[in-house]
Amino acid sequence: MDLLGRVALVTGGSGDLGTAICIALARAGCDVALTYVGNRDGAVRTVEVVEQLGRRACALQLDQTDPLAIDSTVSAAADALGRLDVLVNNAAWNIGVPFPDLDKLTTDVWDRLFATNVRGPFQLVRAAAPLMKRQGAGRVVNIASVAGLAPTGSSLGYASSKAALIHLTRCLAVALAPEITVNCVAPGLVEGTRMAKRIPLEVVDRARRSMVLGRAADAADIAEQVLTFCRTDSVTGQVLVIDGGMHFH
Repeated sequence: MDLLGRVALVTGGSGDLGTAICIALARAGCDVALTYVGNRDGAVRTVEVVEQLGRRACALQLDQTDPLAIDSTVSAAADALGRLDVLVNNAAWNIGVPFPDLDKLTTDVWDRLFATNVRGPFQLVRAAAPLMKRQGAGRVVNIASVAGLAPTGSSLGYASSKAALIHLTRCLAVALAPEITVNCVAPGLVEGTRMAKRIPLEVVDRARRSMVLGRAADAADIAEQVLTFCRTDSVTGQVLVIDGGMHFH
């Protein structure tokens, strides 16, 4: 799909990775709507950068744990920018809870992880799909984690939620074909981001030691793969790991 003149909605667009994705899409020719929860200043900065690249942009406040807010936010994005072609489910929540410490993984924490990382993306896709199908094509890219493929990450609940998002990707690829492709990027450690700072230090150290490339991915690496999934017409239901080669061990 040619991205020039398309419209993308990027959730969590005020954060480090979300900003990188918004910038990459803008450079490829997309107008960009982005969501944020509380970091309004970050969202405004991202909008300004997109506009400096010559594309239109808007920021929308969204707590995607609120199921009643999602449909109206997707509609607002399409109304503001005229259409919707791309959805990047980047917004997520994590918390550092060591795997053996099951008592600290309360039902409230578990429910927030799954509401943010699984139910939210599902509802966003469900709201966006009719807009994309009306135009005959669309692209969905979910941002998961290597924690969804191996027992690692900030907590057992986070890993489980990302595993669910990965399988949701595959199921949605079947549900939305042939007009809409649905793919997933599974980053490893992305250093320097706020999300990475919530990961226990022992998990970070273990990840660094296991990377065959000797370095972690950065946000720009993830953003470039998002673009690749948006541009391709013949790939759907796929999960690409970007982790510096740590899973080659």
